[in-house]
Amino acid sequence: MGIPSKIETWQMVEPGKLVRTSIDTPDLKPGEALVEVAGCGVCHTDIGYFFDGVPTVTKPPLTLGHEIAGRVVAGSENLLGKEVIIPAVMPCNNCAICASGRGNRCLKQAMPGNSLGIYGGFSSHIPVPSADLCVVGDRKGMPLEHLAVVADAITSPYQAAKRAEISEGDMVIITGATGGIGVYMTQVASVLGAKAVVGIARNREKLQRSLQFGATATISTEGKSVKEVRDEFKNYCKENKLPSFGWKVFECTGSKMGQEICLELLGFVGKMLVVGYGTQKVDYMLSRLMAFDAEIIGTWGCLPRYYPEVLKLVLDGGIKVAPFVEMRPMSQIEEVFKLSHAGKLMKRVVLTPDF
Repeated sequence: MGIPSKIETWQMVEPGKLVRTSIDTPDLKPGEALVEVAGCGVCHTDIGYFFDGVPTVTKPPLTLGHEIAGRVVAGSENLLGKEVIIPAVMPCNNCAICASGRGNRCLKQAMPGNSLGIYGGFSSHIPVPSADLCVVGDRKGMPLEHLAVVADAITSPYQAAKRAEISEGDMVIITGATGGIGVYMTQVASVLGAKAVVGIARNREKLQRSLQFGATATISTEGKSVKEVRDEFKNYCKENKLPSFGWKVFECTGSKMGQEICLELLGFVGKMLVVGYGTQKVDYMLSRLMAFDAEIIGTWGCLPRYYPEVLKLVLDGGIKVAPFVEMRPMSQIEEVFKLSHAGKLMKRVVLTPDF
């Protein structure tokens, strides 16, 4: 277990262009660790940054990738040799926002592939703050690479569920229920006790599968308008003797239509959580929000303190990972990005280093 002099990486040098290169391994500062990457998941945000440009302060060249699991090879002695999940957003733990309990939105946070300098997960190694690394321990036979998706695809829905205060007997709607985040949002809602979990998406085959993983009912948007989806939902409530008010609605698509559906379904004393990332704009009469006494809540990343809870749910089998991930060598990154951008991937791809 040595410290390499170079980090091998797939660097984004401009929107739409990747270059395989080597960068110097930095000297670690106190409180930092060097993690050897076992796997890094390809997120919708990575694809957006790659094809449309990075909307944050950090600009190319940089390495994308923020869903990372790996092994600590240097840094804090208490972590050496341990398998870890790197939180997608790591707070400074020393500001007013962190002190308020909202450290997932810390303004000084470090996010691989975004606000961690040039460093990201599509690499052989990555230097990261060590304070909030989630130690894996006994994986119970699950591949470490699979646990990369815990870093964002599972923990972000968990954070959203916590913000929505999902509890036993709740009623939940999820747009994008078959997507990279939505497949876990349905499972999180179910495992936290929701009695009704309505999955909304386009693909009928994937929707049928979602009934095995948390969803209790589904609505396909294929060929339908927003109002037609709304009417189908209202009929579902009527047929199942469920109220049309008080639902907790999770927008996981980041698309204009997904957002419009959620806003249309947000009713009296309901909550809408914006989970998916997108650049679209929608129109909404804010007075409806006032009249409904409803809430619209943005949710970003996940507090590191929730990671052990989520990891336990995964390792104990409450949240299934294997049916929704596919391993590919990192050398296929360009092809995977193109396939993901075209919507041609059936599962979330985790890239494993093969430099």
